[in-house]
Amino acid sequence: MIIRYYNEYSRHLGRQMEYKVYGHKGKPVLVFPTSQGRFFQYEDSGMIEALNGFINDGKLQVWAVDGIDWETFFSTDWDNLARIYRHEQYFNYINEEIIPSVLRQSRENNGSDQQLLLTGCSMGAYHAANFYFRYPWAVDTVVALSGVYSSDYFFGGYKPTEIYLNSPVDYLRNNNDAFYLDRFGKSRLIFCCGHGAYEDEMRDETHALQRVLTDKGIPAWFDYWGAESKHDWDWWQKQIVYFIGQIL
Repeated sequence: MIIRYYNEYSRHLGRQMEYKVYGHKGKPVLVFPTSQGRFFQYEDSGMIEALNGFINDGKLQVWAVDGIDWETFFSTDWDNLARIYRHEQYFNYINEEIIPSVLRQSRENNGSDQQLLLTGCSMGAYHAANFYFRYPWAVDTVVALSGVYSSDYFFGGYKPTEIYLNSPVDYLRNNNDAFYLDRFGKSRLIFCCGHGAYEDEMRDETHALQRVLTDKGIPAWFDYWGAESKHDWDWWQKQIVYFIGQIL
């Protein structure tokens, strides 16, 4: 497997940001880490090994990006607005720096334009969903595992505009833009959660998102695994292999 490491300056974040790329061609996959996780977490936790067959066969190429959740959603040093403003800088970093680079590299590797697959586990699932629902134009697939989808989980009931716009359950409920709804309807949206240990809150959040998407007429696959399926990497490895196998 070809693995490349990058350490590049981000103009939006004002610092160096690291990421790794796995594979030589295939559908481009952008992976977000879990809460306070780093760009190497996906590999260290066995997810790249689980996807090894897809990557080596040239069916997937994976970009694992860094997070800054310790400065934003999980910061104890900054007030709520400062935290969400910092997240907006991260949002712009992904949208305006990472995604154009991924699409450019993918076009070169595959010989044609490709649409992105966004994925992540736990907090990474939140990021995958939030980035897609806010700006879906370069993305046609989301695989979100054991995520939360409301800002209440991080900010309680405090919801000024800046936080509201990062709370998918809330802003989707009020999004009647035909342009967005048409795009959502043409994408493959997969949300999975287990019934095992430490999945209760994530399951409630996933059900809440399911109700909103159903009410809006947005097709999505919601899959709830059994009592043995817990909030941990061994199950996320099984889930990502299963869902990627259904997609490709």
